Amino acid sequence: MACKVQKRVVVALRRRLHILRFRTNSNNNNIQKLKLALETVKREYKNLIATRRCYISLLNNVNKDNKDVKIDKIRAGTFMVKVTCEKGGDKLVSILEAFEDICVNVQQARVSCKNEFSIEAIIVAEDQTLDVTYITQVLLKAIGNQSSEKGSEVLDNFNKL
Repeated sequence: MACKVQKRVVVALRRRLHILRFRTNSNNNNIQKLKLALETVKREYKNLIATRRCYISLLNNVNKDNKDVKIDKIRAGTFMVKVTCEKGGDKLVSILEAFEDICVNVQQARVSCKNEFSIEAIIVAEDQTLDVTYITQVLLKAIGNQSSEKGSEVLDNFNKL
């Protein structure tokens, strides 16, 4: 009689062990699948964050593309120059080099970099035939080189993704 009871107990234990193994294996498979799915979501999230950063940077560069150059002729050979553009880079150096290239002397200047870069200057041309449109083109080219280099760096970073 003890043998029959032992057999029943052993059979019951085997069933329970079989059920536990089945549940444990299925749970391990599910856990592995969930881990893989979580890793995939994390990778996609990181890619989206990087893409968002590049997109915002590109938008900032597009929005900051407001270059304003105003030149008023005070008298023959003397001009009042007002330049306003986005901050960053060596804008002042570029503008002063442009003044040197077109052979003008800066009599007085005021520079501000609070919210954006701006310079107001009174310049005197060595050559009296200098005109407003030529000075405007030279200054736009000087401040344009700065922002186009910055924009190309951002585009290169975006393309690497």
